[in-house]
Amino acid sequence: MRRFITLLGVSFVLSGLWIGVQTLQAQPYPSHPIQLVIPGAPGDAGDIAARLLMEELTKILKTPIIAVNKPGGAASVGTDFVAKSKKDGYTLLYGITAGTVYSPALSPDTIPYDPIRDLEPLGFHVFFPCALAVQSESSWKSFPEVIDYAKRNPGKFRFSTLGVGSINHFQLEIIESLTGTEFTLVPFKGASPAVTGLLGGHVEATFLALAVTEPHQRSGKLRGILLDRKVPALADIPTLRDLGYTRDLPSPWAGVYGPAGMSEEAKKVLIPAIEQAIKTPELVSRIQKLWFLPSYKPPAEHKALWVEDYENAKTMSKKMGLAK
Repeated sequence: MRRFITLLGVSFVLSGLWIGVQTLQAQPYPSHPIQLVIPGAPGDAGDIAARLLMEELTKILKTPIIAVNKPGGAASVGTDFVAKSKKDGYTLLYGITAGTVYSPALSPDTIPYDPIRDLEPLGFHVFFPCALAVQSESSWKSFPEVIDYAKRNPGKFRFSTLGVGSINHFQLEIIESLTGTEFTLVPFKGASPAVTGLLGGHVEATFLALAVTEPHQRSGKLRGILLDRKVPALADIPTLRDLGYTRDLPSPWAGVYGPAGMSEEAKKVLIPAIEQAIKTPELVSRIQKLWFLPSYKPPAEHKALWVEDYENAKTMSKKMGLAK
């Protein structure tokens, strides 16, 4: 009898544990904090936009979202981390084109992931218009003047960049190809250090997101002389097409991704939440004031644009002799 009672007690304990496990497993997504990996340094344009979006998503999901900066390798370090993460929806990527388009296109043999195969788009967020900027006290007042100097002094005009494979590296290679010039590219580990390098006279120019350079332009320290896409509020700064060239430069952009094959339950929650967050009027206003161009696209449209840019980047990098 005593043995029976003991066995019955053990059975109740085990049943209780099993019910507890089932209850934990049955908790709806999200049941604990989500980490949003930002593959750039604090203060970069992508970092700023990601944190603003993160604030809105936290409100909508009613779950803490933790920003995790993983810079390095022209955004490939953080991108690879998410590509290889668990597929449960608790590790997301604020993917920028450096890691999802240009690094893989330029170095397919050294980048440890295939972006199209290993990542899943959850919503397109913003474009980041970029400006070519020089010190206001410099002798270069316009883009043609920079090109003229660079042609007369091959390799002596230095540009700060975010590293080999970043979009500004790609933009400058396109400019070299179109104009017949030769620049020296100086890599930095983030946009803020790249601007500091220019302000300190360590380079002659930089090509970075307006979110980073415009405050210095407004203060009179830097002069913007070229844009990669038209910005109505800066109509006096031309694009390549404005100057008579046959094309404009590609613009960087960003969106939210998860690892390929991620939980359908998580996607059903995340995709509408991301759309709602991106379209929130307060967020749109804040984004625009920072010189970003919000442009929500659902996953299918996001992927179509992404694949097109990736294929174009691969074709152009081979044509220009950049692909390794």
